[in-house]
Amino acid sequence: MNPGLRAPLAEVLLALADDEMILSHRDSEWTGHAPILEEDIAFANIALDEMGHAMLWYRLLAELQGEDPERYPDRLVFHRPPEAFRNVRLVEQPKGDWAFTIVRQFLFDAAEHVRLRALADGRQPSVAQTAAKILNEERYHLRHLRAWVTRLGLGTSESGRRMQAALDSLWTLAHQLFQPLPDEPILVDAGMWPASSRLGSEWQTEAAAFLRESGLKIPAPPPPDDPGRQVHSAYLAPLLAEMQSVARLEPHGDW
Repeated sequence: MNPGLRAPLAEVLLALADDEMILSHRDSEWTGHAPILEEDIAFANIALDEMGHAMLWYRLLAELQGEDPERYPDRLVFHRPPEAFRNVRLVEQPKGDWAFTIVRQFLFDAAEHVRLRALADGRQPSVAQTAAKILNEERYHLRHLRAWVTRLGLGTSESGRRMQAALDSLWTLAHQLFQPLPDEPILVDAGMWPASSRLGSEWQTEAAAFLRESGLKIPAPPPPDDPGRQVHSAYLAPLLAEMQSVARLEPHGDW
């Protein structure tokens, strides 16, 4: 690989992995608390899937940087400070009520579905193979979330109200998923990565159409001056403190 492409590719892979890892932690908080037993099991499995997807991206990043793909992911997850994470603020938010979680997961999975389709058809073999593998599971995630969005959006007046409130608070945050990282244009020009602006437009069209069919109103467009993935909410540090607490008790242990 051209050395000039290695750092930009590492940057985007880290962002994808961090998104998945932090969301998996939030999803796991529903274990034992979902509204019905069947969904308790289903959402726990979704959380595990998201963690597995994160590990695939972390391992690809390890191979790109000449690191041990078995040990390097643990170092990234358990021993980085909050400011070194590159996830979007959408996935950091507390789990809220069930409507909030369903809307967030739908927005994320719909965005991921669009991105993975493009990456699976890309020219970078290892990225394309990883994207295709993840896409197989994400199709089931998205189908599951679409069923919940319809059920709650067109359900009772209370469920519809909660879904709309969740969408109003999350719609702007979700757009950060397609905010280009600083060096992304280098990869786009080299034909190694799809342009985030194009994917974002595709995602917005598909997601908005489905949300409207589910009885929800699309909020106003977000402002153009988002600070990017380097700026986090106050929720990330406590989340990481919990997630990293055991590993930090024995920094040199095998996890």
